[in-house]
Amino acid sequence: MKQPDMPAFERPAGMTTQEYVFERLRQAIMVGAFKPGTSLTIRGLADILDSSPTPVREALRQLTSVGALHLLENRRIVVPRTTPARFEELISLRIALESHAARRAVMHLSELQIDQLVVLDDAIEAAISVGDKAGALIANQEFHRRIYMANPAQLAMPMIESLWLQLGPLLGIAMEHVAEFYLVDRHQEAIEALRQRDEEAVARAIDADIREGVGGLDGGAIERLLKLTG
Repeated sequence: MKQPDMPAFERPAGMTTQEYVFERLRQAIMVGAFKPGTSLTIRGLADILDSSPTPVREALRQLTSVGALHLLENRRIVVPRTTPARFEELISLRIALESHAARRAVMHLSELQIDQLVVLDDAIEAAISVGDKAGALIANQEFHRRIYMANPAQLAMPMIESLWLQLGPLLGIAMEHVAEFYLVDRHQEAIEALRQRDEEAVARAIDADIREGVGGLDGGAIERLLKLTG
């Protein structure tokens, strides 16, 4: 299989090989390192990740179970292609779940945590300015994750991350080929609303951030992007 352009990943102390392989592949899919339609092989990924086949096999099983990968009838594992209708459904679910998660997290975020969101937003802009598309996507996901995870009773994050995984391959193409894709975000509005403890304003900012970012791609744009993958 062709060597993917996987983002750097710092392995924490104590992380098992199984955990490392899963997290590395999950992050790579989320930032579009694997294009839609790409076939993945256990041996090829094991070579790339300097791992034995067993952790790779288990990671692929887990990623298939959450819809990030598809297992075909001939047992091939592929990165799924996205149709305009499926894309619209994924975006609608993102808006519903993330607006809810943001609204419920507002009262749990400390001023220090909000200040850390400002740092993350600056990191997104810095990554974009130097053409680090994967870095921008990783920082953007962490920005959203920090908000939603502030709620100690949250249940939505696994579902949200499943949606990020399913959208990741198309996001990678969009970041490469749509110049205007990440010029506007609503993070500053979300940060200000968080400081004001305004739940509805935070939810509106997250809604707009998704709609005007990846959600701004229409059916025609999606089809054109998918053609670039062959």
